Amino acid sequence: MSKNLIIYYSRKGENYFNGSIRPIEKGNTEIAAEYIQSAVGGDLFEVDTVKPYAKDYNTCIEQAKQELYANARPELKKYLTDISGYDHVFVCGPCWWGTYPMAVFSQLGKLNFTGKKVIGLMTHEGSGLGNSEKDLKEQCTGATFGKSLAVQGSSAKESKAKIAAWAQEQVK
Repeated sequence: MSKNLIIYYSRKGENYFNGSIRPIEKGNTEIAAEYIQSAVGGDLFEVDTVKPYAKDYNTCIEQAKQELYANARPELKKYLTDISGYDHVFVCGPCWWGTYPMAVFSQLGKLNFTGKKVIGLMTHEGSGLGNSEKDLKEQCTGATFGKSLAVQGSSAKESKAKIAAWAQEQVK
């Protein structure tokens, strides 16, 4: 039986939903990551920055844009250093300016993906996968890649069956 790792970054608090900003207790990407775990098993690893992003949504997205333009790698509270025991690595995050938050790349840059299958999931409110697939291929050298999935963040809670079917197909 294959072993799965689900790496994710998720934003709680103020989030963009269908044209408005509203607070949520659990981030959309965390919900999706838990659905993957429920469907195929595996270990969850939450990417968590030392310096938190702003609680205010608009300030947060400006921070995210500055990090993207600077190709920043924010420091994380903890890092995975060895994924040799895993066959499949799901990388999940919100679409911030067309790709994963730079904090996700802070983690990915520390890992050896040789022989791993990497599968991306992006939550979004209209931008789909953006450049995430291209960016994963650049970051995860030595890996093979599954079919990425874009999930509208505001529909994440209602997407359990869709996410489960997709995740099960990826680990076959």
